[in-house]
Amino acid sequence: MSQLPQKDLFLQSLNRCSNDENFIPAFYERFFAADPEIRDKFRNTDFEKQNKMLLRSLQLAAGATSGDPDALHEMQERAETHDRHHLNIEPRFYDVWLSCVIATASEFDPKWDPPTHQAWKTILGHVINRMIKSY
Repeated sequence: MSQLPQKDLFLQSLNRCSNDENFIPAFYERFFAADPEIRDKFRNTDFEKQNKMLLRSLQLAAGATSGDPDALHEMQERAETHDRHHLNIEPRFYDVWLSCVIATASEFDPKWDPPTHQAWKTILGHVINRMIKSY
């Protein structure tokens, strides 16, 4: 049996996670608990909008990783909004973000397995590297 490409594994897993409306809020709860500075960065955030933006960003990550021009453009825009001149999201926060999003996804995806874990790590790691380079 052939294994699905990482992009497909990631997107299928993301779809299973996002079928539960608690997925994104559970991620933010874990993320905020990881470091008090993180919660402070979100003090004036509209979470109804933010939750949708995070889900969209996760979907874009797979497209950006596979070279989709529209996804790459949107991810570059995200990188600019998060750089030192705008939201000032320091590179040290991205490892925390990655571990929190993967831990949350592993709880919400009933089909979670090592290849799915690796797909999340690879896809999001690629995007994080772009974000850090743009910082």
